[in-house]
Amino acid sequence: MIRSSALAPRMRAISMAALFAALPAWSQAPQTPQPPQAAQSQPPRAPIETRKVEGADNVYIFRNGNHQAMFVVTKEGVIATDPVAYGKPQGGEQYVAEIKKVTQQPIRYLIYSHHHYDHIAGGKAFKDAGATIIAHRRAKQRLEKLADPATPLPDETVDDKGRTLKLGGTTLELRYVGLNHSDSTLVMRLPKEKLIFVVDLLPVGQVPGRGMIDFHPLEAEQSIKRILSMDWERMIPGHPGPGDRLGTKKDVEDQLAFLREASDTVKAAAREGKCWEPAEKEVQLPKYKDWPNYANNLPFVIRRYCGLWGRGT
Repeated sequence: MIRSSALAPRMRAISMAALFAALPAWSQAPQTPQPPQAAQSQPPRAPIETRKVEGADNVYIFRNGNHQAMFVVTKEGVIATDPVAYGKPQGGEQYVAEIKKVTQQPIRYLIYSHHHYDHIAGGKAFKDAGATIIAHRRAKQRLEKLADPATPLPDETVDDKGRTLKLGGTTLELRYVGLNHSDSTLVMRLPKEKLIFVVDLLPVGQVPGRGMIDFHPLEAEQSIKRILSMDWERMIPGHPGPGDRLGTKKDVEDQLAFLREASDTVKAAAREGKCWEPAEKEVQLPKYKDWPNYANNLPFVIRRYCGLWGRGT
């Protein structure tokens, strides 16, 4: 027979082992919170979607993954923008097919928002459909040198004075507002609908990321002021905003304030000789910590402003 006094140390050892075995389950739970049941029950999002812009009779948003474009249906044809088919060989054809689900009107125009491939690759399907491709003149100059087979050259170009397209009772302004996210960005404005389409320069309610690599920091502030001075109420961004909502002038003002604060904060760090690595590790903008992509994208923002204030470029 085993005495209870002999059992006690063994039972304590077993109890402690059980306790430590259980520790990871409850001690790590706060670090990996489970999503709400409602979120768990949501079906996965389709890779391709087309939706009509509320309050506009003829304006649609086409989304392919995390990129999106605008197209406008008129009684004389369709004006499409940005094929958004980088790395997606069938993306252009899929976009054309989505338009055909909405209308049988021919696609008359394809507008490139700027020269970056993640937005404008895939234009061949539109060219094959008979569309005239339009872009800023500097976009064509860049594309001519690079000769990307997935990105047809523009047929027509827009200079810094801009251009106005009129088709089937719809007016679309192509406005050049200076250097900003690129040197070839066109802001597209629908005056009647009070809508604008702006790609990459103005993310809605979130921190910009890798696109800062060739951003023009000082000039971009002037571009944003020019956009704010235009007559519009809602903005379609080139990447979906939180909850797919469209942007407002308040969003644009907030983005400008964010860029200015980032610039001023990094300038101070640069004057202390902290660009590049120390600034990227130390600089924080706590006012914006709850914006989507804050932790992941802030280093890209700091790096670009270190280029300006710590290097002079």
